[in-house]
Amino acid sequence: MTADLGGAPLGDGDPTRLPRAVLFDWDNTLVDNWGCIHAALNAALVAHGLPPWSLEETRLRVRQSLRDSFPRLFGDRWTDARDIFYDHFGRHHLDYLKPLPGAEGLLSALAGQGVYLGVVSNKTGRFLRAESAQLGWDRYFGKLVGAGDAPQDKPAVDPIHMALEPGGLIAGPDVWFIGDADVDMQCAHAGRCVPMLIGNGPDDFGNFPPAHRFDTCDIVSDLVRRLGAPISLETPVEQRK
Repeated sequence: MTADLGGAPLGDGDPTRLPRAVLFDWDNTLVDNWGCIHAALNAALVAHGLPPWSLEETRLRVRQSLRDSFPRLFGDRWTDARDIFYDHFGRHHLDYLKPLPGAEGLLSALAGQGVYLGVVSNKTGRFLRAESAQLGWDRYFGKLVGAGDAPQDKPAVDPIHMALEPGGLIAGPDVWFIGDADVDMQCAHAGRCVPMLIGNGPDDFGNFPPAHRFDTCDIVSDLVRRLGAPISLETPVEQRK
């Protein structure tokens, strides 16, 4: 089954060409830092008399940014819960940080082909950029956009525009958006980018299905190497359809 995404190739087959840019989600797409997210969230929940979540619950339920999700979780006390979360996470997140297998290889493969790279995450911007610096990955990215950096957070399209701006690029079918969750696919559709799911995900994404699904970063790296050079910035639009 295919869907119209303004010229983007949708369906079950692999993409047939490299994009001009790739935007990545961060957590559970390129890195694993769920241990610290889980611990910081439970610190906030317990402090407010709420039952702690299991790690699996945290993985399933943490999708939106803190400023969008905490008011629903904590009501009028959400700013107090936010401060507890940030305090715990800020002290420990670099200790838990682990790159996912094949993630840096994928970044290197894309950068080696001249593809512009950025990040659109619902992790707080300062934490996101500290983690990228810790891993030595800043050299790959034109812009890392986290929660609170743009007027609205993912799945709104604002972070996509912000992430692409340093490359002088606009959102559209020449941009891949790679993530692991429904909120990533929704954001990709909002920007009319090609939504690409990595890892395990649900079968039904409603109105925001992925165009392509891949099990691991290594599989995407193999695809990048097969596709070769990206679309030239000088290639007329009509020749890219």
